[in-house]
Amino acid sequence: MHVPASQRAHVSLSPAPCENSQSRNHSPKTLFVSTFKGIPVVRSGSKFRTEQGFSAIKNGVKSNARHSASPIERKPAWIKARMPSGPGYQRVRENVREHRLATVCEESMCPNIGECWNHGTATLMIMGSVCTRACQFCAVDTGNPGGWLDPEEPSNSARSVQLMGLRYVVITSVDRDDLTDGGAAHYAACVREIKRLNPDTAVEALTPDFRGRLADVDTVLASGLDVFAQNIETVRRLTHPVRDRRAGYAQTLSVLGHAKRTRGDVLTKTSLMLGLGETDEEIHQSLRDLRAIGVDVVTLGQYLRPTANHLPVERFVTPEEFARYRRWGLDLGFLEVVSGALVRSSYRADQVLERNNVGLSDPALV
Repeated sequence: MHVPASQRAHVSLSPAPCENSQSRNHSPKTLFVSTFKGIPVVRSGSKFRTEQGFSAIKNGVKSNARHSASPIERKPAWIKARMPSGPGYQRVRENVREHRLATVCEESMCPNIGECWNHGTATLMIMGSVCTRACQFCAVDTGNPGGWLDPEEPSNSARSVQLMGLRYVVITSVDRDDLTDGGAAHYAACVREIKRLNPDTAVEALTPDFRGRLADVDTVLASGLDVFAQNIETVRRLTHPVRDRRAGYAQTLSVLGHAKRTRGDVLTKTSLMLGLGETDEEIHQSLRDLRAIGVDVVTLGQYLRPTANHLPVERFVTPEEFARYRRWGLDLGFLEVVSGALVRSSYRADQVLERNNVGLSDPALV
């Protein structure tokens, strides 16, 4: 799942987890470095106990001396986030507060939160906030939920879409390798209930890879969704160590190719992070690989390091380079290639087929 610190507009449908709500019973290995209003703060890379009672690693990866020896990179001038504002943003924000929804977009300081919420687009993160995998780019907490699921989540997700007045919603999740179907049936139930209560809302499912089990992919495809997405994240050579060992370049291609062959009427979509050490030829090859299996839409964005324990940034891709990569993709026949430094998987997903790079400026045309 492409959630570098979950840098998209996400909404978790469970009440905001307080990982310290059971601090009296936490493991002796749980480490705190400070308190906020008397509440212990969990240090990135250390163990903590979730609200549901299982152990997890804060921000997904354990403390890494080799990575943390390299300081967080100074961002170039072209990476600037706008201050969130506007009536649509305020309306969604008020609903989130009133209904106690934990927004990953706020917690991760997503650079696109204002723009997406103002246009009636958001992403709901289902199946909890703890992932069974530990990708080296992602700051989602890692652990084993032990089969836990919220049975009320399908109805709550549909109601949340209705309350926020969304025209386009992306359903994403952590990887749930602890579930026999990877959570496919739960995913499908959420999509069906959203469609039932909000028939005019377009639904995109940004799913795990389900360990490559195509029967589970079929379960999600049969739910009535409009767009099926699974992120390939990086080029073939860098898949490991960037992604968890249970993920794979070929595995993602298999899932996306099967989705397109099975449901030709459903758009397929994926995302690549750039700046991890890939070459131009590797980017071009990845685009060719994706187009060969019928992927319709690709998003390209800059990898930004979420904590000092995560992989360092190898380079900052320039606006001119992002524009060139977009033109490569369009020449290959993609319906759209959304390309820019702050682009994330679900950035302006409602506008993606207007063939205008969702309004981002193209340096070649300025």
